[in-house]
Amino acid sequence: MHRRSSKAAVAVGSASVRILGYGWGADLPFAPAMDPPMLGRGSANVSSPRLLHAKAWAEAYELIDLQLCPLGLRAIEALGVGSGDIVLDVGCGAGQTLLQLAERVGTEGQVIGVDMAPLLLEIAKRRTEPLSQVRLIEADAQSLDLPSESTDAVFSRFGVMTFDDPVAAFANLRRILRPSGALAFSCWRSLQENELDHLPLSAAGFQSIVDESPFSFADPEHIRRTLEAAGFSEIIIQSHDEKVSSGDLDAMTWVLLKVGPLGRIVRENPALRATAEPLLREALGALGDPSRVQLLASVWIVTARAGAATRRRLPQRPQRGPEA
Repeated sequence: MHRRSSKAAVAVGSASVRILGYGWGADLPFAPAMDPPMLGRGSANVSSPRLLHAKAWAEAYELIDLQLCPLGLRAIEALGVGSGDIVLDVGCGAGQTLLQLAERVGTEGQVIGVDMAPLLLEIAKRRTEPLSQVRLIEADAQSLDLPSESTDAVFSRFGVMTFDDPVAAFANLRRILRPSGALAFSCWRSLQENELDHLPLSAAGFQSIVDESPFSFADPEHIRRTLEAAGFSEIIIQSHDEKVSSGDLDAMTWVLLKVGPLGRIVRENPALRATAEPLLREALGALGDPSRVQLLASVWIVTARAGAATRRRLPQRPQRGPEA
């Protein structure tokens, strides 16, 4: 990708979008309100599913990062960003991927993290405080008002499956990309393929009340149709399977009761925890070594191009499964 000066910061077109983070100097070509983030802000219902999810993630983000890190890195490697690039991280959450991308683009690049959860953006802000090249925006990526053709790459680690209108969302991301820009993201394959999700559900006996939205991109043809309708080209969809872990038996049990399909059921129905926890511990303990409990994660690594302009091709790793 092209090397660019860090002074070429991306401006936000609408002052209604909240900007968080460090390095937004007084020389910016716009002046939105920059009030400090407020935990829980943006939701009148403190027990809403979205806020409950953000609270659970905020409490366990370090262990969740251990689990998801290798899956996100596959997509980062496929994206192939380098020094001086401007990268948009969609659904940046608590910020691990911001750190990983910032290391690759260096101080002459820029990483713009977008998320709808103030709780997680507060953590991301704290983690990225020393990095002048990181910017944080509290916004919905579907309506994100960054200037057209202002970024070199768009990345997401499991942040694209729940758009209200996937075609409109990806069309907006394509608008933000330069004609030579690249897209890469990881998303879940089906629930049945993901031991990480179906084993906890089966152990607890909750298979019949699963939220399927995290698996909305399980069908690779649906991914392809969505990206084509949004104007992307050179779409490559590769399967990837990897054992992942949050640590020992205690850590893995705790995380799976907070996030994922079982975690959502338990956090929205706390009375079920007393039933689910011993059953989950028994199932995880039966896997073998209690000092490191691993479950299979099955994902798609998706790459695409914003246009036909020439640039170095995305690096291709050996496939671990059939190409969609």
